[in-house]
Amino acid sequence: MKLSEGVEAAIHCAATLASLEDGATMPGAALAAQFGLSPSYLLKHLQALTAAGILESVPGPAGGYRLARPAERISLLDIVLAVEGPLPAFRCNEIRRNGPVRLPDSAYVKPCGINAAMLRAEKAWRAALAAEKLSAIVADFLSDADPRSVAAACAFVERHQRPQKPGSPKQ
Repeated sequence: MKLSEGVEAAIHCAATLASLEDGATMPGAALAAQFGLSPSYLLKHLQALTAAGILESVPGPAGGYRLARPAERISLLDIVLAVEGPLPAFRCNEIRRNGPVRLPDSAYVKPCGINAAMLRAEKAWRAALAAEKLSAIVADFLSDADPRSVAAACAFVERHQRPQKPGSPKQ
Protein backbone atom coordinates (compact mmCIF):
# COMPACT_ATOMS: atom_id res chain seq x y z
CA MET A 1 0.00 0.00 0.00
CA LYS A 2 1.27 3.45 -0.81
CA LEU A 3 0.04 6.49 1.03
CA SER A 4 0.49 9.95 -0.43
CA GLU A 5 3.34 12.19 0.66
CA GLY A 6 0.65 14.37 2.17
CA VAL A 7 0.19 11.83 4.96
CA GLU A 8 3.83 12.13 5.99
CA ALA A 9 3.63 15.93 5.86
CA ALA A 10 0.40 15.97 7.87
CA ILE A 11 1.80 13.71 10.60
CA HIS A 12 5.01 15.76 10.89
CA CYS A 13 3.04 19.02 11.04
CA ALA A 14 0.67 17.66 13.69
CA ALA A 15 3.66 16.44 15.74
CA THR A 16 5.26 19.88 15.48
CA LEU A 17 2.04 21.58 16.55
CA ALA A 18 1.80 19.20 19.53
CA SER A 19 4.95 20.90 20.83
CA LEU A 20 3.46 24.40 20.94
CA GLU A 21 2.81 26.18 24.22
CA ASP A 22 -0.83 26.23 25.34
CA GLY A 23 -2.93 28.30 22.95
CA ALA A 24 0.02 29.22 20.69
CA THR A 25 -0.17 28.87 16.91
CA MET A 26 2.31 28.40 14.08
CA PRO A 27 1.93 29.82 10.58
CA GLY A 28 1.48 27.35 7.73
CA ALA A 29 4.42 28.98 5.93
CA ALA A 30 6.71 28.12 8.84
CA LEU A 31 5.54 24.50 8.81
CA ALA A 32 6.16 24.33 5.06
CA ALA A 33 9.66 25.79 5.50
CA GLN A 34 10.48 23.34 8.29
CA PHE A 35 9.93 20.38 6.00
CA GLY A 36 11.00 21.95 2.70
CA LEU A 37 7.50 21.82 1.25
CA SER A 38 5.65 24.19 -1.01
CA PRO A 39 3.31 26.33 1.12
CA SER A 40 0.46 25.88 -1.36
CA TYR A 41 0.96 22.08 -1.33
CA LEU A 42 0.99 21.95 2.48
CA LEU A 43 -1.99 24.31 2.81
CA LYS A 44 -4.22 21.72 1.11
CA HIS A 45 -3.31 19.16 3.79
CA LEU A 46 -3.56 21.63 6.67
CA GLN A 47 -7.06 22.51 5.45
CA ALA A 48 -8.00 18.82 5.36
CA LEU A 49 -6.74 18.39 8.93
CA THR A 50 -8.73 21.46 9.97
CA ALA A 51 -11.90 20.19 8.28
CA ALA A 52 -11.45 16.88 10.13
CA GLY A 53 -11.24 18.65 13.49
CA ILE A 54 -7.60 17.72 14.06
CA LEU A 55 -6.24 21.24 13.65
CA GLU A 56 -7.70 24.62 14.39
CA SER A 57 -7.00 27.52 12.04
CA VAL A 58 -6.70 30.84 13.84
CA PRO A 59 -7.12 33.87 11.56
CA GLY A 60 -5.33 37.19 11.78
CA PRO A 61 -1.77 38.49 11.88
CA ALA A 62 -0.93 36.45 14.99
CA GLY A 63 -2.85 33.44 13.71
CA GLY A 64 -1.78 30.14 12.33
CA TYR A 65 -2.49 26.52 13.18
CA ARG A 66 -2.67 24.56 16.41
CA LEU A 67 -4.09 21.22 17.48
CA ALA A 68 -7.85 21.30 17.92
CA ARG A 69 -7.72 18.63 20.61
CA PRO A 70 -5.02 17.11 22.83
CA ALA A 71 -2.37 15.01 21.09
CA GLU A 72 -3.37 11.95 23.12
CA ARG A 73 -6.78 12.14 21.43
CA ILE A 74 -5.35 12.20 17.89
CA SER A 75 -4.45 8.90 16.25
CA LEU A 76 -2.49 8.23 13.11
CA LEU A 77 -5.71 6.86 11.64
CA ASP A 78 -7.39 10.23 12.23
CA ILE A 79 -4.64 11.93 10.23
CA VAL A 80 -4.55 9.33 7.45
CA LEU A 81 -8.33 9.49 6.97
CA ALA A 82 -8.26 13.30 6.94
CA VAL A 83 -5.69 13.32 4.12
CA GLU A 84 -6.57 10.19 2.15
CA GLY A 85 -10.32 9.99 2.78
CA PRO A 86 -12.39 7.20 4.31
CA LEU A 87 -12.52 4.75 1.38
CA PRO A 88 -10.65 1.48 1.79
CA ALA A 89 -7.27 1.24 0.07
CA PHE A 90 -8.39 -1.85 -1.85
CA ARG A 91 -11.54 -1.59 -3.91
CA CYS A 92 -12.70 -4.77 -5.58
CA ASN A 93 -13.93 -4.24 -9.14
CA GLU A 94 -15.18 -7.83 -9.47
CA ILE A 95 -12.83 -8.54 -12.38
CA ARG A 96 -13.46 -12.24 -11.80
CA ARG A 97 -16.69 -11.65 -13.76
CA ASN A 98 -14.80 -10.34 -16.80
CA GLY A 99 -13.10 -12.26 -19.56
CA PRO A 100 -14.21 -14.48 -22.38
CA VAL A 101 -16.24 -16.91 -20.26
CA ARG A 102 -19.18 -14.97 -18.85
CA LEU A 103 -21.06 -16.81 -16.17
CA PRO A 104 -24.47 -15.78 -14.83
CA ASP A 105 -24.63 -13.72 -11.63
CA SER A 106 -25.78 -16.85 -9.76
CA ALA A 107 -22.22 -18.19 -10.12
CA TYR A 108 -20.97 -15.37 -7.88
CA VAL A 109 -23.21 -15.59 -4.82
CA LYS A 110 -20.25 -15.77 -2.42
CA PRO A 111 -18.24 -12.59 -1.89
CA CYS A 112 -14.88 -12.47 -3.63
CA GLY A 113 -12.35 -14.20 -1.36
CA ILE A 114 -9.62 -11.77 -2.39
CA ASN A 115 -11.79 -8.79 -1.47
CA ALA A 116 -12.67 -10.38 1.88
CA ALA A 117 -8.99 -11.00 2.69
CA MET A 118 -8.00 -7.47 1.71
CA LEU A 119 -10.79 -5.98 3.83
CA ARG A 120 -9.66 -8.06 6.84
CA ALA A 121 -6.11 -6.76 6.35
CA GLU A 122 -7.38 -3.18 6.02
CA LYS A 123 -9.38 -3.55 9.24
CA ALA A 124 -6.25 -4.74 11.09
CA TRP A 125 -4.15 -1.92 9.57
CA ARG A 126 -6.72 0.69 10.60
CA ALA A 127 -6.92 -0.73 14.12
CA ALA A 128 -3.13 -0.50 14.42
CA LEU A 129 -3.14 3.12 13.20
CA ALA A 130 -5.99 3.98 15.59
CA ALA A 131 -3.88 2.67 18.48
CA GLU A 132 -0.93 4.93 17.58
CA LYS A 133 -1.44 8.29 19.30
CA LEU A 134 0.27 11.51 18.27
CA SER A 135 1.32 12.12 21.88
CA ALA A 136 3.25 8.81 21.96
CA ILE A 137 5.04 9.64 18.71
CA VAL A 138 6.12 13.02 20.09
CA ALA A 139 7.21 11.44 23.40
CA ASP A 140 9.22 8.77 21.55
CA PHE A 141 10.92 11.43 19.44
CA LEU A 142 11.86 13.48 22.50
CA SER A 143 13.30 10.45 24.32
CA ASP A 144 14.84 8.43 21.46
CA ALA A 145 15.93 10.81 18.70
CA ASP A 146 19.41 12.19 18.27
CA PRO A 147 19.74 15.09 20.75
CA ARG A 148 20.77 17.41 17.90
CA SER A 149 17.53 16.65 16.09
CA VAL A 150 15.48 17.24 19.24
CA ALA A 151 17.30 20.53 19.93
CA ALA A 152 16.79 21.71 16.34
CA ALA A 153 13.07 20.85 16.42
CA CYS A 154 12.56 22.55 19.78
CA ALA A 155 14.45 25.65 18.62
CA PHE A 156 12.32 25.80 15.46
CA VAL A 157 9.10 25.65 17.47
CA GLU A 158 10.36 28.29 19.90
CA ARG A 159 11.31 30.61 17.03
CA HIS A 160 8.11 30.23 15.00
CA GLN A 161 5.28 29.75 17.47
CA ARG A 162 2.97 32.67 18.02
CA PRO A 163 1.98 32.88 21.69
CA GLN A 164 -1.65 33.22 22.64
CA LYS A 165 -2.74 36.79 23.16
CA PRO A 166 -4.01 37.64 26.65
CA GLY A 167 -7.77 37.21 26.80
CA SER A 168 -7.85 34.78 23.83
CA PRO A 169 -9.57 31.43 24.37
CA LYS A 170 -7.21 28.54 25.02
CA GLN A 171 -7.09 25.36 22.99
